[in-house]
Amino acid sequence: MGEIVTIERMGFGPEAVAHLESGKAVFVEGGAPGDVLAIELTEEKHSFARARIVEVKEPAACRVAPTWAEPSSQGVAPWQHLSYETQLAAKTDNVVAALSRTAGFGDERATALVRPCLGSKRQWGYRNKIELGAAFDAAGMFQLGFHDEGCQDVVASATCPVAYKQIERAPKALRGALRFAQGADNLGIFRVGVRHSVRTHSTEVALWTTPAAFPRGHVANILKGSFKATSIVRVLADPGRARKIKGVEVLDGKGFWEEKLLGFTFRVAAPSFFQVNTAQAEKLIGEVIRGLGGEVGDEGPVGLDEMLIADLYSGGGTFSIPLAAAGADVIAVESAGSSVRDLRRNADANGVDIEIIGGDAARELPELGELDALVVDPPRAGLADGVAESIAAACPERVAYVSCNPATWARDVARFEENGYELLYAQPVDLFPQTYHVEVVSIFVRKNAK
Repeated sequence: MGEIVTIERMGFGPEAVAHLESGKAVFVEGGAPGDVLAIELTEEKHSFARARIVEVKEPAACRVAPTWAEPSSQGVAPWQHLSYETQLAAKTDNVVAALSRTAGFGDERATALVRPCLGSKRQWGYRNKIELGAAFDAAGMFQLGFHDEGCQDVVASATCPVAYKQIERAPKALRGALRFAQGADNLGIFRVGVRHSVRTHSTEVALWTTPAAFPRGHVANILKGSFKATSIVRVLADPGRARKIKGVEVLDGKGFWEEKLLGFTFRVAAPSFFQVNTAQAEKLIGEVIRGLGGEVGDEGPVGLDEMLIADLYSGGGTFSIPLAAAGADVIAVESAGSSVRDLRRNADANGVDIEIIGGDAARELPELGELDALVVDPPRAGLADGVAESIAAACPERVAYVSCNPATWARDVARFEENGYELLYAQPVDLFPQTYHVEVVSIFVRKNAK
């Protein structure tokens, strides 16, 4: 049965939010705040419903024509029908809502603490990395594309307009090359990653495959003939969310990808993580350094002299290296072996001294002693139980918490406040235009240190 609704706001995911005549919340994919829509329910639960758009009765003023018309775009650019100003406002509002509801701050305090989201100069063509799903379709044809939101089906794609132009057409080129390389065989390829730097012109192709026999030279030669890359690697892993890495093989080239941030050189070897929006990652770093009392000037980061700073979940050194260059004594903690190797190499390449600990943050933190400041950039799940308490026990005067998930971040904000810290402010940064994802840099101060 259809119903007419008015979209009120964007949700914490790809969908917009309205209310049915009954008062029940309904999530509508493709809706924009202010739209008047005829909808059809596709799912109904006790407390909410989901619906599809049957007709746009009155389009919202913020609705724009989509740039990327392929079906595969739904999982990659689900907010492309919104003006960029609306996207930024919605991301700010979602951070405020998480702080208000999940952390229990209330609307007034949350609104006062959350700053407007910092926008990206590039709203399209900003990603330095494409991640492609690989699978054989029902007809036995090898496909390379993107996963639909919330499912594992691979939707074939010819292009990816959110990526740098140099790799925008990588999906089509690599699909053709890998079809030819495999022939009638299944080489166990289930994921393909492509990274490019406009600053170093480095390009890497990473083939994720099951650990089995693989014609390395044959595949490398075909890829080189169809796609210009400075590095081609194979990551041996089991498919699925766990993705346990069994090994990495260099098929051709350097065996790593190179990028520059704030003038620092980073060499990243698959499967190590690196921020996908280079320009906006520089804003993240700047916000962290300023939040801890330093500054980023024309000559680079400064102002953290003689401070002892721990960087948890440090990765390849995105924060550790600029912090050390700003004068701090840095202890970096990272559990992933590939990232630890990258961090050691990157510290040497940039001429900074960092104490590197390869281990789990929750286990290593109690051994670090008292700190002047701490930076924490955990995965989407946020901090493990007990980590906020261990951070408080280390007594840093300031904590910079960087998060890619406002929901788990807000939960951890409450934990920090329960353990003697006060949130000074939260700065959302948009690293992912055309999507609902947002990064948050938040600064805490120890209450008795103010």
